[in-house]
Amino acid sequence: MIRYLIVMKKKHFILVAFLIGLLFASFTPQEQKNKEVSFFQMNGEELNRPVDYRSWVYVGTPFTPNDLNNGKAAFPEFHNVYIDPVSFKYWKENGAFRDGTILVKELISVGTKQAVSGNGYFMGDFIGLEATIKSAKHFPDEPGNWAYFSFTNPGKEELKNTTKKFDTNSCNSCHETSAADDFVFTQYYPVLSRSKGFGVGNPENSSERKMGKSMAVGSGMSDIWKPTAETPENVDSNVPVDKDKLFVYLKNMEYQKFKNQETDMHPSLGPHTKEGLPVKVFMNDKMAKSMANSNGEHPLGAAIVKEMYSEQKELSGWAVMVKTQDVTNNGKGWFWYEVTSITDGNKIAAIGNGVTGCINCHNLNDKDLVRTAFPLK
Repeated sequence: MIRYLIVMKKKHFILVAFLIGLLFASFTPQEQKNKEVSFFQMNGEELNRPVDYRSWVYVGTPFTPNDLNNGKAAFPEFHNVYIDPVSFKYWKENGAFRDGTILVKELISVGTKQAVSGNGYFMGDFIGLEATIKSAKHFPDEPGNWAYFSFTNPGKEELKNTTKKFDTNSCNSCHETSAADDFVFTQYYPVLSRSKGFGVGNPENSSERKMGKSMAVGSGMSDIWKPTAETPENVDSNVPVDKDKLFVYLKNMEYQKFKNQETDMHPSLGPHTKEGLPVKVFMNDKMAKSMANSNGEHPLGAAIVKEMYSEQKELSGWAVMVKTQDVTNNGKGWFWYEVTSITDGNKIAAIGNGVTGCINCHNLNDKDLVRTAFPLK
């Protein structure tokens, strides 16, 4: 009898344990997600530098070399990208990025272009670190709840330990308009695109391979430096918008006659040759007067010329913006121009009205797409 009771108690215990197991296994993905550990840590408004990310899931290395971008690529380094393993698992099972996702981008310089295997592009040194995080708790006002961070110290060999997020329009607008999935450029990462909503299992175990095809073909990013609107032939501005006349104007440094100009160089906030390199700003009278009046819309003919310098502080090119319409019209009323040589007027990175790559960076509506602080120092 005693043995029978012991056996029944054991069976009862096993049954209860089995039911408890079923209860925990029945959590929805959302409930389960909330129990997962976070792979990032905020320190007030700053993000602590992520660690151990090379043990996460590697998703790819996009690379846009200067050689293929008229000597001026916005991001000329190798970008090794990693996603935290919990978020990758969630992406694979649900086809969406969970709240709490973090992707880390490790920047690597271009090393040699020759190896025993042949000519090509080969990685050099680790030079920077960036991250993007999706969190409704920490970034409720950011588009898609995504925030972007950089731990890179331009000109220094050590990374920052903490950093604040970029201004919203510095990154979000480009990601929102051009990324394939929820602000993430999954079209350039086959590890992500092939695993989206795959379910249980691992897509790399499949023998299926697609040869000679790329999901990136025909994507919009290749056109972001092209104009999206016509440039008027006659613009009432002392800065010309004709390609050849403008380059002669710049070579002769006519803009240096402007009364409003910076007394010294400052680090660039955008990808002019390369973020962090020196630039110097010159404004014509129409632009300076409008900036002094804090106008929300700058007048026809307002213009800015930006000298771009190398790390050795040698002049290496110019960036120009000229208001060619009375109305900005989401940037189409501005003429944009950037040339990466002071001797060759054909080394143009951008030219024309409504250049998306320029607008995405300058998209600060309170100053009508002008990022320069005023008065000039």
